[in-house]
Amino acid sequence: MYSKITLILLLTISFSPILCSAATSSNLLLRGSSLSVEDSSNVLVSPNGTFSCGFHEVGINSFTFSMWFSKSYNKTIAWSANRNSPVNGKGSRVVFHKDGNMVLMDYNGEVVWSTDTSGSGANHAELLENGNLVIMDNSGKYLWQSFDNPTDTLLPGQPITLKTKLISANVSLNSSSHYACRYSDDNMVSLIYEAVELSAIYWPQPGTNSWSNSRWSSNSTRYGILDDHGYFKSSDNLTFYASDFKEEGIKRRLTLDYDGNLRLYSLDERNGSWSVSWQAFSQQCLVHGLCGKSGICVYSPKPSCSCPPGYEMRDSSNWSKGCKATFSSSCAEKMKLVMLPQTDFWGSDYYSVQGISVNECRMKCRRDCSCVGLQYMKSSRACILKSSLYNGNTYPGHWGTIYLKVPVTMNVLRSSIPQSGLEVPEVQNPSCNGSHDVTEHFSKTKHKESAVFLYLLSFALAILIIEALFITIGWWFMFRKEVGPIEVLDGYKKMTNNFQRYTYKELVKATKNFKDEIGRGGSGVVYKGIFYDERLVAVKKLDVVTQGEEEFQAELSVIGRINHMNLVQVCGFCSEGPHRILVSEYVENGSLDKILFDVAQDGNICLGWHERYKIAAGVAKGLAYLHHECLEWVLHCDVKPGNILLDADLEPKIADFGLAKLLNRGSPNHEMSQIRGTRGYIAPEWAFNLPITAKADVYSFGVVLLELVTGVSVSNMATVVGDERDVRMRDLIETAKRKSNGDEPNWVSGFVDTRLEMNFDCSQAAAMVKLAVSCMEEERSKRPSMSDALQILLSLY
Repeated sequence: MYSKITLILLLTISFSPILCSAATSSNLLLRGSSLSVEDSSNVLVSPNGTFSCGFHEVGINSFTFSMWFSKSYNKTIAWSANRNSPVNGKGSRVVFHKDGNMVLMDYNGEVVWSTDTSGSGANHAELLENGNLVIMDNSGKYLWQSFDNPTDTLLPGQPITLKTKLISANVSLNSSSHYACRYSDDNMVSLIYEAVELSAIYWPQPGTNSWSNSRWSSNSTRYGILDDHGYFKSSDNLTFYASDFKEEGIKRRLTLDYDGNLRLYSLDERNGSWSVSWQAFSQQCLVHGLCGKSGICVYSPKPSCSCPPGYEMRDSSNWSKGCKATFSSSCAEKMKLVMLPQTDFWGSDYYSVQGISVNECRMKCRRDCSCVGLQYMKSSRACILKSSLYNGNTYPGHWGTIYLKVPVTMNVLRSSIPQSGLEVPEVQNPSCNGSHDVTEHFSKTKHKESAVFLYLLSFALAILIIEALFITIGWWFMFRKEVGPIEVLDGYKKMTNNFQRYTYKELVKATKNFKDEIGRGGSGVVYKGIFYDERLVAVKKLDVVTQGEEEFQAELSVIGRINHMNLVQVCGFCSEGPHRILVSEYVENGSLDKILFDVAQDGNICLGWHERYKIAAGVAKGLAYLHHECLEWVLHCDVKPGNILLDADLEPKIADFGLAKLLNRGSPNHEMSQIRGTRGYIAPEWAFNLPITAKADVYSFGVVLLELVTGVSVSNMATVVGDERDVRMRDLIETAKRKSNGDEPNWVSGFVDTRLEMNFDCSQAAAMVKLAVSCMEEERSKRPSMSDALQILLSLY
């Protein structure tokens, strides 16, 4: 009797996976098992716990069978079987049939997705540690795998090949968009905008050959892969690194985002957040189709979409659908041309000719019913007629001008012309020949043209007079009113001035022809300036800016939005011809190095211990803001006392942040000292040509901490011999490390500046030395982040 019961129990246990759904938290799905949409806990989990696979809710009563990062915030999806065809929230299930086929079935039994592995000898499905969902036979052979069928994401170890491609998701719908990443016909990994009306490669840079893009199109092999360290290598010579390259244990993903930009992400498992560690485009407006047909991408200063005059959004909730004309065009209707300066619609050219005047070009478009607009390049006298308007973008310094066809009866205001927020339009004097007019009217009689022009001129002058009156009154009230205190909350200041563009002539006048030099460094010379409103500023002439106008001003848009009480406020810039100049707030007490190290200083400022600790905490606040809280990730790359300024209250302000990109520090034409910051403060990874991360700034911050404690310039104790740092520098760090870990009482007193005459906080000094040592670790993964360093300092404040 008992033997029969035992036999029944054993058979029940043995076949339970076949009779029931897959067990919770298992990474296996056996033949005859299923996953139900109603049971949210019934999921596959990889052995290391990194990935989960099951039903994911994408809408009301709408689910996809997906795989996601288990420790990421809000379930970051790595793969989906049915992104374009969600199933119902009741009755849907994934079934692994006994014939070896795994299918996704909707509530009514309809098969939405299948692995097509029936009759293949499939034994089970398994979710591997690397995020690959596979179907295996008894011998362990892969019969199907998700790595061969990506959606918008590649995981480390997952290759992109001739047969695979990434397709981005639509921003507002759970469906695929027009952006794809795949190998093109010339064997290069490319980003492609694939719409019904248009297909165009937008990365690598279109219009240039493969050699100009550092690619090899002659290699017929099509294979690219991202490794666990954040390094991507492709057969077409495409390589890139994550900014945290080689840091161990970081989970990464390479995703083609809904905006058409390819980005490499790194996961912070402590809070489940992702950070961008590499991206194909730093200037988002270069992505084709970003604003849809007839839409224009504008830096204002953040990239945004707008419609040209005479057009409106097709769908107010989705810019990817672009703009539509508010008028119906026909050959019989009289048309005029609206000038859109510094604008381009890339592609859709059907006629081009060089060596003709702008008037001849406009006449060709006006007579051609197929022409919806034209582009004219003054430098080459090139005329390009366009049959459609795609990939519009506007930015300062663009070498072309677009003329857009609209009905002659349409009233076009200057305010409706898209313009970059970084470009302050110059006021043009009215010209009788109409060369500065926004629109051109084509009519049969010159008398009618003159009448319309005089009417518009009178109207414009009246508006200008009214505007001038309002501006004068506004300025009078603004300077009449007493300025109140600026509110400060947790280190952040209110914006008091807009980021402005200055002319070179204005800055020459403010600095008295760059007469009063107040600082000099590897990036340029700083002069004192006084504006007409008696506002003091620091004017820095940059030396080695090699970027074009668009890229320079786009980087400045990032710097202009950065605002923190421990960062020098950059309030404007000048970019005229060869001149690249930054205008910043004037900081009264100058740089920290002159006060800390110069015992014979005229100002006779003596930094006590309280001031030194406040400076250390303030610098940490500023760097933590740049690394962790900024809208865009910013590395300083040259943290040192010379770039730390002190205001009237000895509050520190970090200067020269954001210049790493502006000065193109990676250029092979620069001196090594310029590329690698300042000798004595550079992190060891510079010497090994490793990708530079925020931990390089952490190292430099550690050196500054040591200098604040000792009062001695560590840079004077450091030289570079080959790849080795000076022995004296190393001995100082080793001594600090040994004594801080020992039992010797009052060990820290041997490190503190003797000028303080033992007037210091022993616990704060010990914490600063220990923190400096940890920040200056050879292995960067052992260094703390700036946010962690800040917390240590604030805990003893």
